Amino acid sequence: MRATGVLRIVVVLFTLAATWLFASTYLKNTSMHSINVKTWLRSHIESSIKPRLAKNKCNTRRPCPEHTFSFKIISGAANVVGPSICFDGNMIMSNVKNNVGRGLNIALVNGTTGQLIKIDSFDMYSGDIKNLLDFMKGISKGTLMLLASYDDPATKLNDEARKLFSDLGSRYASEMGFRDNWIFLGGSGLKNKSPYEQYLKNNKETNKYDGWPEVLEMEGCVPKKIE
Repeated sequence: MRATGVLRIVVVLFTLAATWLFASTYLKNTSMHSINVKTWLRSHIESSIKPRLAKNKCNTRRPCPEHTFSFKIISGAANVVGPSICFDGNMIMSNVKNNVGRGLNIALVNGTTGQLIKIDSFDMYSGDIKNLLDFMKGISKGTLMLLASYDDPATKLNDEARKLFSDLGSRYASEMGFRDNWIFLGGSGLKNKSPYEQYLKNNKETNKYDGWPEVLEMEGCVPKKIE
């Protein structure tokens, strides 16, 4: 019995030694000889339980060139799910951050550095249009505006506000109506209309939801400097 016990111990030790030798050789051949077996096993376990990070900033389908900023804007869904605005890998506004509201959700960003300047939401159904006008009149040249609508973007919009959006590159601000859906990226100092805009009319014949059009989603790469 004693001989059998000793033999079992020898077999266990041999197996452990063989496993260690295999792992050490594998790690060495893959230029990871500085990592021991324990560290290697831990890393595999951790990688299996950690969520995989998105390959591209803002989880866009394609990476953006170095001289651009990535962005993704998603409008609200009816009056149930709020919108989201992501810029250069940072989620600026969303339901999760609890900083979105009914109406127009707007983020201002430095068009050269990508630094967030300020955010705010404006109730366009029962709010005061003066708050939006004061916010927009303070926009300096070279600033990017990212906008996502939620519920109703237009009831309180007047001609002055619509013109300010148009001056920032919007094609559809003048057409905006009750419960339309709108996402937009524009900027102060643009010479032409922005290519980053989507608009969907509230139409009971085509609405996806009861009384609201379907969600809009837009992503892209915007140049770091507005010309």
